[in-house]
Amino acid sequence: MKNVIFDVGGVLLDWNPGRVLQSFYADANERERMKKLIFHHADWLELDRGTLAEDALLQRIGERAGRPVPELNSLFDVVRDSLHPKQDTVALLGSLSARGVPLYCLSNMPSKIYATLSQRFDFWQHFDGIVISGDIKMVKPEPAIFHHLLERYGLRAGDTVFVDDLPANVEAAQRLGLHGVVFENAAQCERALQSHVA
Repeated sequence: MKNVIFDVGGVLLDWNPGRVLQSFYADANERERMKKLIFHHADWLELDRGTLAEDALLQRIGERAGRPVPELNSLFDVVRDSLHPKQDTVALLGSLSARGVPLYCLSNMPSKIYATLSQRFDFWQHFDGIVISGDIKMVKPEPAIFHHLLERYGLRAGDTVFVDDLPANVEAAQRLGLHGVVFENAAQCERALQSHVA
């Protein structure tokens, strides 16, 4: 029975920036422009890394996008409120926990957002260990963050499966000797994990 590491956004929580932007910008071109300037910009990774504060990020976005900061503040409030549990994946997590599978969390997320979500949802209780990028100033897919989790909890890469919705993150884990599952949905993930945790 192998250890299983779960990503959070897109796996355990809905993560759909495009849907959030639809509620702010009617024009499709403007939505695409804002998506690139916010979520696909290098600054977003630095927010996750914990090296760029949200206030500073909003100032930078405002300057490059030509949008007022109060508008962007409201947008970020909607981003936080949009993070709802994917109930089928949460059920899978609970099932694995009940079977005694060692479970861990590895997420690119600012510490401030994790602090809020850790109080809002109770699925965190299933994890034997949690690593949040903003707490340790490392991000996926950098090898260092995987090494950190393995060393912190005394895990062997070959005895560990990593689940993430981004292929680049899974490929990074596999290069370090972990088994990998690219998450599509809970049913597909459960099937992929069967050979590892049966």
